[in-house]
Amino acid sequence: MRENRKLKVLFLCTGNSCRSQMAEGWARALKGDIIEPYSAGLEAHGLNPRAVQVMAEAGVDISAQRSKTVDALPDVPFDYVVTVCDQAAEACPLFPGQAKVIHRGFTDPARATGSEEEILAVFRRVRDEIRDFVGGMPDNLRATIGAGQGADDGGH
Repeated sequence: MRENRKLKVLFLCTGNSCRSQMAEGWARALKGDIIEPYSAGLEAHGLNPRAVQVMAEAGVDISAQRSKTVDALPDVPFDYVVTVCDQAAEACPLFPGQAKVIHRGFTDPARATGSEEEILAVFRRVRDEIRDFVGGMPDNLRATIGAGQGADDGGH
């Protein structure tokens, strides 16, 4: 009966303010029928207003999501944990059960510099990259596992 339940996927990042939040929003919008998405951080930095803005431009409202640490989700039996930044991949905590950890890093848009429009352009590019990754789920998750993870996370 496993095929009938939604996959529980955690998107993990350093601060749970941008990339993991966007991934959770995209997963809910694009794959909500087959994926139960969560996001968390090693720390909770608060929801980045630019992430909320660029997701709204794409028709996805993440304004009600909250920034939290992974400790806020202790009893969720994740099927997959997707680290979306290198620091989270390197410091990824151990998860009980059958959770498969996969690394798919994205540029941190919160570190973008320049004019407001230049910064928003980085947020939009990362938003679209995350959308494309989430759009390929869950097949791309299984392929990553089958390929021995092949991620640039130092074998984590």
